[in-house]
This record gives sequence, C-alpha cells and structure tokens, in this order.
Amino acid sequence: MDERAPVEGGLFARLRAGDAGAFDAIFREWYVLLVRVAESLLRERGLAEEIVQDVMLELWRRREQITIDDSPRAYLLRATRNRALNHLRHQRIEVRDERHVVGETHTAPVGDRFLVQAEIDAAVKRAVAELPERCREVFELSRVSGLKYSEIATALGISVKTVEAQMGKALKTLRERLAPWLPTSNEL
Repeated sequence: MDERAPVEGGLFARLRAGDAGAFDAIFREWYVLLVRVAESLLRERGLAEEIVQDVMLELWRRREQITIDDSPRAYLLRATRNRALNHLRHQRIEVRDERHVVGETHTAPVGDRFLVQAEIDAAVKRAVAELPERCREVFELSRVSGLKYSEIATALGISVKTVEAQMGKALKTLRERLAPWLPTSNEL
C-alpha cells in the first residue's frame, strides 16, 4: 500500500474543512503532473495549464461535497483527463458547426459533385456514429483529435494494444459500411 495515501487523505479531509493550506499543498503536489497529463491530450501547454487550473478551482469550490472513493491522485488525474477530453469534444463540435455554417453560405449546389460529396459526408457520419462506443471514442480521438495511440491509451486508461485493436475494428467496420462509396480496385 502507498505510504502517502494517509497523508493525501488527511489533506483532503482538511480541504473539506476549508483549510486553504491543505488546498495549497494539494495544488503544489499535483499541479505539474496534471499539466503533463492534460498537455499530452491537448498538445498545448497554455491550454493544459488552464484546464488544470479549472480542475483545481472546481476542487476548491466543491470541497465540501467531494467524496473520493479511490486515491486523491487518481481522482485528480481522472478529473483532469475528463476536462481535457470534454474540451477536445467541444472543439470538434465547434469545427463541425463552423463547416456546416460555411456550407450554408452556398445558395445552390454546384452540380452533382457537391451532392455526391454531401451524401458521402452523411454516410461517413452515420457509419462513425453507429460504431460501438469505445470503438468510436478511440477512432475520434485518433482521427478527429489527432492523438497518438499512446496518448489515447493514457487518456482512456487502456493499453496501447487495446487502442490498436479498437482502431482495427473501427476501420474494418467503416470499410464495410462505406463500401458503396469506395472505388473498386479496377477504378483505381
């Protein structure tokens, strides 16, 4: 058992009681680690620091209601990872909405090519949305957010081999579902 667990638990008990010194000790103890975790997901130091500061601010605001079932370190790592992933999802939605708005500025489609592209885009979105949840999450973190397999493994708390297996499954499923839109080998 980790010898630091009682110390960490004591810090969180003091934090729940409103001890600002305990909050300061928690902040100093885990800030650097949490920034590294957030930066590995977000690939931007300033944004990672902002995410961790938000996690710490929320910790202080909710200090009286927070119950930690596992270690305080695990709780903070999970909170940081979740907030970083939420930020990535929000960015992805903004980009998708931005593309949609830009697409609406065209008053009329430009021939069949535009219609075919719109149909392909819709088919891809449907196929991705129909993937099993873990498969879809791994696929989107890789292809939409641009994370490396090792970063996805860290973010989701799974092994790199599991990430590879989920990506293989996602790509195979997408190839099958999008076969009508893909060129045949004699068209290449």
